[in-house]
Amino acid sequence: MTHLLLHIDWTRCDGRGLCNELLPEILDRDDWGYPLARDHSGDPTITRRHLTAARDAVALCPRSALGLIPPRQG
Repeated sequence: MTHLLLHIDWTRCDGRGLCNELLPEILDRDDWGYPLARDHSGDPTITRRHLTAARDAVALCPRSALGLIPPRQG
């Protein structure tokens, strides 16, 4: 597998910003502090270079709002 996607569960996220701090090249913040994908996708791509930080963000998210998922087929 070459990459994964970072999925944000918007029903759980409350914009604490930890994910933004760990993945500043992947995520930006909106005016209320919620994460926004810099590539404007719903589920930003996590390459091998950012995988460790992404796993840390998933593990440390205080609302368990993050997950790493495989890319969709088709």
